[in-house]
Amino acid sequence: MQYWLFKSEPDAFSIDDLAKRPKQTESWDGVRNYQARNFMRDEIKMGDKVFFYHSSCKEPAIVGIAEVVKESHPDKTQFDKNSKYYDPKATKEEPRWFLVDIKFEEKFEKQLSLKEMKADKRYDEMPLVKKGSRLSIMPIPKKIATLILKDVKN
Repeated sequence: MQYWLFKSEPDAFSIDDLAKRPKQTESWDGVRNYQARNFMRDEIKMGDKVFFYHSSCKEPAIVGIAEVVKESHPDKTQFDKNSKYYDPKATKEEPRWFLVDIKFEEKFEKQLSLKEMKADKRYDEMPLVKKGSRLSIMPIPKKIATLILKDVKN
């Protein structure tokens, strides 16, 4: 099992939105970064854990956790001409964009803010706190994941 961090702007899709979905499950569509796509297509597996991170908001923070319940499959929005994620170069025979499905597990009572993580040297290895880290999906080392889970429970 691996750990990942998925960023989402809470006014677009929040941890509460995930919790309200049928079966508390959602396809993580609309990712249009090749490295993030490659993570979803090639590395994220069933049972992996996802830290849900609210970004581009007053206080960016890890707010909950989800589980991957369906591995890589084509993102249907790439074929929809009415979608803002439409890609005219994508075909059903050769899709360009992939996604995974995640299922809500828990909204943390205590959020772990970006500010807190940046101020804590224990998080120095976490990709999120490194300068220039812009990916919407990133791997989280197991020792950092353990630290996150400990810190949100205290």
